[in-house]
Amino acid sequence: MLIEMSIKGLTVDPVTNMPIVILRDEHDQRILPIWVGVFEANAIALQIENVHTPRPMTHDLLRNVIHDLQATVERVVVTDVKDNTFFAYIHLDTPAGKVAVDARPSDAIALALRARAPIWVEEHVIDNAKTIDAATAKVDSQRLHQWLDSLDPEDLGKYKM
Repeated sequence: MLIEMSIKGLTVDPVTNMPIVILRDEHDQRILPIWVGVFEANAIALQIENVHTPRPMTHDLLRNVIHDLQATVERVVVTDVKDNTFFAYIHLDTPAGKVAVDARPSDAIALALRARAPIWVEEHVIDNAKTIDAATAKVDSQRLHQWLDSLDPEDLGKYKM
């Protein structure tokens, strides 16, 4: 069974110092923490905070390519968790038909935010995922917020590859 979820916030794992995206259902009865990388958390945070970068970031580029190919992101679905690794699919509606593309949940979520697409999670993923301590999450969330507030969007555009 699929459960629609939204982003409740970002926090930091106190043990690993890795960012965690917190998803919640519409009634705040189910919470799903997904550990992500720092760059992925940054991409999600920039979109949550409505920060525009001087040049398109990877998830902006992907959204633009999908749009320019006359396709739409219908939804993203977190489909599984194995050995603490999450799996997801991006569901696209293209002129050639419907397509499901394998993706990391962090990338799928970052794209869903940009495309204003819903985020769904298979119920068994929520049942089998790690839980987090809400009190610790609140303290770490404040720490992550401070770090994100210190980021300068202009710095993101000055790094060349």
